[in-house]
Amino acid sequence: MANDTGAPAYTVGMKHLLLLVLFPITALAADAPSRPPDKGCKWERFSNASVGLEAWVERCDYGFRKIDFVARGSSLAMRYSDGGVPENVVDVFDRLPKESGEAAVTRIFAAHSNKAFVAKCVARPYVEPAGRKDVKRYTFVLKNPKKMKETPDGDIPEPPCGDWGDSPDSIQYFEVHPTKIFFVRVGQDIPLFDAQTLRSTK
Repeated sequence: MANDTGAPAYTVGMKHLLLLVLFPITALAADAPSRPPDKGCKWERFSNASVGLEAWVERCDYGFRKIDFVARGSSLAMRYSDGGVPENVVDVFDRLPKESGEAAVTRIFAAHSNKAFVAKCVARPYVEPAGRKDVKRYTFVLKNPKKMKETPDGDIPEPPCGDWGDSPDSIQYFEVHPTKIFFVRVGQDIPLFDAQTLRSTK
């Protein structure tokens, strides 16, 4: 299987279904989306100084449901017309002065995780074949992978490092920017926001 650039698609399991559709690395500029909109959707630029984030997001009209994006506290959130609280997809945190990217993501992970996860998990670079080259991404994995509990065949294991670590059935990671750290929840499918265009506004 190949994408529209002629490059072969990657098939690396459920967790990386997103990578079945690759985007040209040259299409990373924040002044344009990196891919065409989905059917029933159109791209619009999200920029919010209070959140500290700008990105291209999709506004979708499926008839029975409309989806758009809003600022929610210090997060970019996806809103559904048929109710419910908007779902955070990118959380934004400040970096401390002179703080390295790895130190920043470790601090944020520890602040949102219980002590057991903090003790047994460690930051590792999050690498994907179609990933951005202009930012560093991190995830949290077990220091000793042998300690991961086995599950019956077909069952999806619990995230070994909790809700803010590596997930066995979806994509999420920390992304380092000059003054901010983003926690990006991509999910299982191609998201309705363009993860290749996330930028800090300050």
